[in-house]
Amino acid sequence: MLDSSIGRLRIISIVEGISFLVLVLVAMPMKYIWGMPNAVTVVGMVHGILFLLFCVALVNAVLVARWRLKPPLLIFLASLVPFAPLWVEHWLRRQPHHPDRSP
Repeated sequence: MLDSSIGRLRIISIVEGISFLVLVLVAMPMKYIWGMPNAVTVVGMVHGILFLLFCVALVNAVLVARWRLKPPLLIFLASLVPFAPLWVEHWLRRQPHHPDRSP
């Protein structure tokens, strides 16, 4: 799975989606209910890094798979909605992905 750009996008999509859920469902309540602002600081930074990696993986997959505008746009928008990265992973699993060729 790591030998193709779509496979890497699938993995980072899942990890980024989980980090988003942890941020919203765990770190935010820790900050606002229990007064622990460092939870959002740490989890937010991790989520931000993972989101940037997701964006890089998406651009890489677009260039390698030569997708038109609609799939990457929907994938990007789905990354902004809780639980939607699970749909992205399911959709990507059905896409043909061959190992990336070395130049």
